[in-house]
Amino acid sequence: MPAGRNSSIRVSIVGASSLLGKEIKQVLEDRNFPAFDIALLDESVPEGTLTEAGGEPAFIHALAEDSFDGVEMAFFAAPSPNANKNLELARKSGATVIDLTGASAGIMGAESVIPDLFSGARVTGKKHFAAPSTPAIIAATLTSALTQNAAENVAFVFFMPASERGMAGVEEIENQTRNLLSFREFGSGLFDTPAAFTVLSEYGPKAKPSIFDMRGAISREVAACLGADAPVPAIQLVHVPVFYGYSFTAYASFKTPVKFEQLNDTLASIGVRIAKAGDPPLSNVSVAGENEIHVTPPARDPGTKTGVWLWGAADNLRLAAVNAVKIAEQLLADVPTN
Repeated sequence: MPAGRNSSIRVSIVGASSLLGKEIKQVLEDRNFPAFDIALLDESVPEGTLTEAGGEPAFIHALAEDSFDGVEMAFFAAPSPNANKNLELARKSGATVIDLTGASAGIMGAESVIPDLFSGARVTGKKHFAAPSTPAIIAATLTSALTQNAAENVAFVFFMPASERGMAGVEEIENQTRNLLSFREFGSGLFDTPAAFTVLSEYGPKAKPSIFDMRGAISREVAACLGADAPVPAIQLVHVPVFYGYSFTAYASFKTPVKFEQLNDTLASIGVRIAKAGDPPLSNVSVAGENEIHVTPPARDPGTKTGVWLWGAADNLRLAAVNAVKIAEQLLADVPTN
């Protein structure tokens, strides 16, 4: 971003018609992000598709060589076969890139950041961000809190919703559900296997990416976010037949019994919301639309005094979008005034 700029800026969202693209647009509006213009860009819808932004009619435009002219901050929300080309177009235009698609993983200079977890010094002066996914945000955030309280080992099992595969994943589960309830056969589809009413550790062999590949990508994201601050936790990823929201369980072992009051204070200090007595049961449904990671109070494992379990949930679209917008907000806050 240009030095000395502290007024509103021009922003673009690439993949604006995707579930995550729509969520980013909503978060920018909800948080009153200082953008005088939000350019909605997409390769997957016809030029001029009508939508809305800030309560006003808006059009989604196709990507072109000049799409990023005058854009100071570009959010990338949906995977694309032309991802590398589009990222390079944005970078050459001078825009700061905040990429939520995973395409920036491993690109030299692309920084993985969780603003609630680390200081602004890790954001200042950067121009390319590989914004982490929701499970990576959860795993990095809770691992940091647990290791600050002397956890020796940490492991997560994430229960993945269909919307992690975009609207196509949601529609596939809907179609499979209708067909199963109507006693009709269905093709292999996006998941290359029956995925409605089914818990899966892997999709069919034709499904790309595989759950194994997605799990590896999450581990790499977590490693990039944590750096040398904490060891990478063990991660398992499981498909569950729900549409939206991650639920998860986390286990940590300690050398000596951890003090729950101290652990709760650490979790709260980095923005994790701990359920209170009388709250409704915590689930992927109960956290819909929420900005934070939600967890139940830590519970000791009945078989060992030094083992602790956490049950939690987060809105998979909202958490990732809010984290990306917080990166943008911190960048604006770090720009010196004239």
